[in-house]
Amino acid sequence: MLSDFYRDTWVEVNLDAITHNVLSMKKHIGEQVDIIAVVKANGYGHGAVQVAKTALDVGASMLAVAFLDEAIALRKAGIDAPILVMGATRPSDVEVAIQFNITLTVFSIDWLMEANQFISSDKVHLHIKVDTGMGRLGVREKDELRRIFSYQESSSHFEIDGIFTHFATADENDSLYFVEQYEKFEELLTTIPHQQLLVHCANSAAALKYQRKLYNAIRLGISMYGLTPSIEMKQELPFELKEAFSLQTKLVHVKKISKGEKVSYGATYEAKEDEWIGTIPIGYADGWIRRLKDFEVLVGNTRAPLVGRICMDQCMVKLPNHIPVGTKVTLIGEQNGHVISIDDVAKRLDTINYEVPCMITLRVPRIFLKNMRIIERVNSILP
Repeated sequence: MLSDFYRDTWVEVNLDAITHNVLSMKKHIGEQVDIIAVVKANGYGHGAVQVAKTALDVGASMLAVAFLDEAIALRKAGIDAPILVMGATRPSDVEVAIQFNITLTVFSIDWLMEANQFISSDKVHLHIKVDTGMGRLGVREKDELRRIFSYQESSSHFEIDGIFTHFATADENDSLYFVEQYEKFEELLTTIPHQQLLVHCANSAAALKYQRKLYNAIRLGISMYGLTPSIEMKQELPFELKEAFSLQTKLVHVKKISKGEKVSYGATYEAKEDEWIGTIPIGYADGWIRRLKDFEVLVGNTRAPLVGRICMDQCMVKLPNHIPVGTKVTLIGEQNGHVISIDDVAKRLDTINYEVPCMITLRVPRIFLKNMRIIERVNSILP
């Protein structure tokens, strides 16, 4: 049953775009390389459950999230595919991971030894994280890597299924540091018998650029959602990426103001002539933050500027003429040949495209489309 929502602002997620991006990557890397679909942060703001199911249906063999809570949410949604938690999990929560059949990341011998104290039966599946230069989680030395492998071999509570690292600069034109990290990873691999392990070092950027350095799995994150890992890579993609995320609202009020009248908090905007002003029900509490003041939106077959300060729940747009209440306004996406992309918003905010869909809060309902038809609507405010 479709969930109801009662506001005229929503996100549309095109699951056909997700399908296209996963299938295109699968063709690019070859059938012998597995795809681990990364759906952390609620699927980069798109909707973790729906994206996960779509990715698994078209060729992903495993999912990856950041925290144990995210993995449990996927299990409770009925997803039974393998799930890897890439971040740190408290050793005391290992039994919970066993209960939900979730694979954890081991990143130090100390973590492994402490986790062993909390396991009463069965075993937890693990991937080893090695730090080759990212400086976050991970084993750095061969000796510690050997100790982790030896410890799990002597214990009935652990099963190491994989090993991975993360590249810091795979999306940049200069490959020097990437090569350093890759060679360090290769060197660390020689420390343990890894032939039967799932070995994954490539994120989206590395999978797109370094087809011959993939081992037997990749982690498909940002590009699964149709976004390029960096602006530098945009002109060198091996296949088209289709953006899945769009942000829509509607005009809820339209009025004509006179020259000299002011708009919004602080009275920072003053009409230079008689102007049509529309109000749209989205604001900084939805993730459409105040720094987007003066940014353009698409309405009435044209681009129109936001005016005045963005409020918590609303903002105002200067219309080219009278446009009826109820007219759709596109903040991210396409409208009659005009496009505002996530990259456009990221550039305006001086940030990366990853951040933009993650910013749009859960009080904005998500609508999921397949074959141009609505298949599900999710309003996270409702119980």
